[in-house]
Amino acid sequence: MALFRKKRGTDDTIKNGAQLITVADPRSAISEQFRTIRTNINFMSVDKEIHTLAFTSANISEGKSTVTANVAITYAQAGRKTLLIDGDLRRPTLHSTFNVKNNTGLTTVLTSEADEINLNDVVEESGIENLSILTSGPIPPNPAELIGSRRMETFIELVKSHYDMVIIDLPPVLEVSDTQELASHLDGVVLVVRQSVTQKAGITRAVQMLKFAKARVLGYVMNDIRAENGGYGYGYGYGYGYGYGYGAEKKKGLFGRKKSDGQ
Repeated sequence: MALFRKKRGTDDTIKNGAQLITVADPRSAISEQFRTIRTNINFMSVDKEIHTLAFTSANISEGKSTVTANVAITYAQAGRKTLLIDGDLRRPTLHSTFNVKNNTGLTTVLTSEADEINLNDVVEESGIENLSILTSGPIPPNPAELIGSRRMETFIELVKSHYDMVIIDLPPVLEVSDTQELASHLDGVVLVVRQSVTQKAGITRAVQMLKFAKARVLGYVMNDIRAENGGYGYGYGYGYGYGYGYGAEKKKGLFGRKKSDGQ
């Protein structure tokens, strides 16, 4: 099936937003996979609680914005007060996904000289219970400097005190330096990998760069998995070589289960 499928380098998500399958069909097999991703991330918080979480990818058009939005929705659906932030200041998508204006947003916060930030001025309701959104705001000339600024760190600390979960859609690691600038200040980072598109060398390099930045890499999400029956879904894993633990078992489906037709 063609759900979420797109060619590398397209601007489809930027123009039309991410597909919110967890809202459109919360009982579907794909929505269940997003809930499984949430559960596996929660398992990683045994020793250190995760309140600030980012999703990134090695390159563009690997599905990170779709994964980010849908995982955030599953947290909200589980009763967690969640803030979803568009931290991709070069290729923002959140405003298109939720059909809101992007006149103000994260860049408004980061470029303001005000000593205090009123979240009500920039954060919007998503229309989904427990989920608030902060769009990117106008695209700035210096996104890496803004994302890596002390003001960004201060803002993250502020929203942590108002929300149970803060989830950020960050730019691809190999494309720009923004993600490295912020990653070490978050409780965890998840890498989104697109099967048959993301190259092994790119994944290895992305993980190296995140670890060099002292980010806590929780694992990876492999999307666009196609089983022999034409199914489509998401896996979650903890390894970075080809083999990919859970995510790449194409014949058995995700997590060793046989997938039904049309997933």
